[in-house]
Amino acid sequence: MNVWKGSVHVRNTGKRYTDDFKKMIIEIYNSGKPIQEIFSEYGITSATLYKWLKNPPSSKTKKPIIKDNTCPNNIKKDTEVLKLQKEIQLIKEENEIFKKSYCHVREGRESILEFIDENKNNYSVKLMCRVLDIPRSTYYKSKDKTLSNRAIENEKYEKEILAIYEESSKRYGAPKIHQKLIEKGNEISVKRVQRLMIKLNIASIVIAQYKPYPSKTEVKERKNILRRDFTTNTINEKWVGDITYIHTMKDGWCYLASVMDLHTRKIIGYSFSKSMDTSLIIVALKNAYEIQRPSGSIIFHSDLGTQYTSEAYSEQLKKYNMIASYSNKGCPYDNACIESFHSILKKEQVNRVLYYDYAAARLDLFKYIEGWYNRKRIHGSIGYITPQAKEDLVKASNL
Repeated sequence: MNVWKGSVHVRNTGKRYTDDFKKMIIEIYNSGKPIQEIFSEYGITSATLYKWLKNPPSSKTKKPIIKDNTCPNNIKKDTEVLKLQKEIQLIKEENEIFKKSYCHVREGRESILEFIDENKNNYSVKLMCRVLDIPRSTYYKSKDKTLSNRAIENEKYEKEILAIYEESSKRYGAPKIHQKLIEKGNEISVKRVQRLMIKLNIASIVIAQYKPYPSKTEVKERKNILRRDFTTNTINEKWVGDITYIHTMKDGWCYLASVMDLHTRKIIGYSFSKSMDTSLIIVALKNAYEIQRPSGSIIFHSDLGTQYTSEAYSEQLKKYNMIASYSNKGCPYDNACIESFHSILKKEQVNRVLYYDYAAARLDLFKYIEGWYNRKRIHGSIGYITPQAKEDLVKASNL
């Protein structure tokens, strides 16, 4: 059975990494991703990366070749490719401008100037003026009007809102963008952010997701210790787990099992597989335990799926000194936090792409969980900081 062992790590010195984590980092490096971005997104140092490249974990994957960017031929080739890409992009933008401005061109110069002003965030003014045969001086003279302080301020906010929106890969809505603006020292209301986002025609991504049919198998009720009490005092106190479906073109349905720490909302362990069996959740649990190394007893809450009620799973919980807690039958709100994470995962990433096969989905999920959700995405329930930042604060306070 092909099982992907995912896990979460921290960048503190001496922390552990699974072999699968190392392999994924090497795969991302070989895909051409800039080294500095790898360091920033996944919390590893240059020494660690080069150590893994020199001595990769045992795998059938070919040993990565460290690129030598000092080779003149490579530099020349890369320069030519980059130049060609820029030329293609320029032609594409020129064609778009021609198509979009057709009606404005027919109506005359004033309408063309309005088109340039409306699209200045999409194309450079210089390019539009050249394509539409309008002197740039003419455009800027038409803009030489005294704006109100409110209008000037709105223009400033619009640029900042677009920058935050694009940086989040169009995932953030008004509340999170508002929080980011406040962190930068801006005094602005959520409603004003909402109005400006409507003006800019942008919104948080929402795409309908697949909902599997519920099983008709009779389910035996088990003890619900958590009882929707998601409050915690520290890390490694309450964990929750669940399984979700990920579709691929070649391999059909694959399955992701996730483990979340309720104190930080961080995904501390996960496992991806072509089969939805007990080993899927045991691997996710094992990864979480080996990385977190909890010292005391933990409540582990899940639904009543056959994987979580199996004897093998129960034995694994006993081995890790964990207490099993289960949602009531047909009550997804009993496990709302991990359900919410899987919903966010689908909305922000999975439903935006079409995965060719298991391997493509595995790599993309790794990038989202490790590079975005845990380390960059701010979370409202923990004070609009990232799950990793929350965990770091707890560990620092315990020193």
